[in-house]
Amino acid sequence: MASEVRTNKISPATGTAFTIGDSGDTFTLPSGATLAVASGAAISNAGTASGFGKVLQVVSTTKTDTFTTTSSTFVDLTGLSLNITPSSSSNKILIYFNFESNTVETTNQVMSRLMRDATAIGVGDAAGSRTQTTTGMHAETTGSIISSHAAHFLDSPSTTSSITYKVQVRCSVNGQTGYISRTQTDVDNANYSRSIATITAMEIAG
Repeated sequence: MASEVRTNKISPATGTAFTIGDSGDTFTLPSGATLAVASGAAISNAGTASGFGKVLQVVSTTKTDTFTTTSSTFVDLTGLSLNITPSSSSNKILIYFNFESNTVETTNQVMSRLMRDATAIGVGDAAGSRTQTTTGMHAETTGSIISSHAAHFLDSPSTTSSITYKVQVRCSVNGQTGYISRTQTDVDNANYSRSIATITAMEIAG
C-alpha cells in the first residue's frame, strides 16, 4: 500500500550523512516539480549521469611558445595535447584546436591531423598517395604562405580509460621549414607577431 510522508526537513540521526532508499530503488521527481540547490551547495556524482544532454567536463591546453619542423612525415606539435577520461563509454568527446603556420618557400605548406592516442581521427578519406589531414592543403603558389588551422571533431572513443588528444604537423616538402605560431623571420619588431595555439576537449553526455 502506498503511503505519503509530509515533513519540512529530514536530517541524519547521527553524523552528517543521509541515505535515501536502497540499491535498485528509483526515485521520481514529478513533472512540474523543481529540485533547488542553494548557493554554495554542491551535487557530487560518483556514478553515471545520463539523460542530461550536457557538457560533463572541459579540458583545455594553451600553447604560447613557437614550434618549427622540416619533416615531411607527421610529428607531434609539442605542447598541443591534453588528456581526458570519459565517465561513460557511451559519451562523446568534442575536440577543438587552432593554430597558425607560416612558410617562406613557395612550394611548401604545413599540414595537420588530429590524433586520439596513436590513431588519426577527423581526417579526409584515403585517395591514392594524397595525405590524409585535418587541416592544411598544399597549393602551388608564390611567396610566403600564412595559414590558419582550425577544426572541430565529435569523437566516439567508446572507453572510460584516459585518452590523449594531440595535434601532429608535417611539411609538404621535406627539408623546407614550417613555422608554427610565428612568422618565418621572427625579428624583434612590432610588425612581426607570435600567436597562441589551443586544443580543447569537452565530454558530452551520451
